Amino acid sequence: MEINTILVALGLTCVAGLSTGIGSLLAFFAKAGNTRFLSCALGLSAGVMTYVSFMDLLPGSIEELGGIFTGKEAQVYALLAFFAGIGVIALIDFLIPEDENPHEMHSYDELNDHSPHNHHVKRAGVMVALAIGIHNFPEGMATFVSALDGVEVALPIVVAIAIHNIPEGMAVSVPIYYATGSKVKALRYSFLTGLAEPLGAAVAALVLMPFWSPVIGALLLAFVAGIMVYISFDELLPGAEQYGHHHLSIIGVIAGMAIMAGGLLLF
Repeated sequence: MEINTILVALGLTCVAGLSTGIGSLLAFFAKAGNTRFLSCALGLSAGVMTYVSFMDLLPGSIEELGGIFTGKEAQVYALLAFFAGIGVIALIDFLIPEDENPHEMHSYDELNDHSPHNHHVKRAGVMVALAIGIHNFPEGMATFVSALDGVEVALPIVVAIAIHNIPEGMAVSVPIYYATGSKVKALRYSFLTGLAEPLGAAVAALVLMPFWSPVIGALLLAFVAGIMVYISFDELLPGAEQYGHHHLSIIGVIAGMAIMAGGLLLF
């Protein structure tokens, strides 16, 4: 595989991961959360990631494996990889306590609860930052692998992950800021959690590239599809609904699917 392709994939993953910093800035300077926009944006992210998983990554995996195995075998291997991806990210969710799990959605008001008894303030937000960092690691691997399949596939995914990283950046920066009184420390923690994504991409590059083969590449496409579907159903869609704008979140989902469909047709 060409070095330029790998470098582009790593660069795109950095962009997606460091968007947590945008969430930090919004948390500091916005007087109130724009829940209508956030609901639509999270729905759009879910639409993009679900569509690309079922209409591009998983079929692409089956097609590539079909050139090596029989039709049924190709489907079985692709589906096993798909559900393995779901299992890995679900296991991470299961191992992280619910109160500290950023994928257990919290409202904007909860994040801005400054009372001395607030869990996030008392714990100084460190566990929240750690939890988000753990979640971002496999997401970074997913972004990296999708970028290896082509920039036209990766760009919408990068945008989708960047959008859903914004509220995660808020989830880190707000409690740390109110626990320490330091915006610098809050921003630092937020950016460090975002670095978990390029770290995941770097590990994927170092571990997988020496053993790269068409079979591994095809299986990873299905694996990544599973991760993205789980994130969409477990985090993004419930998060979009959490803000109370059901129709806007559905419009976002449909718009995300349409954008991804158009992108795949054009490229």
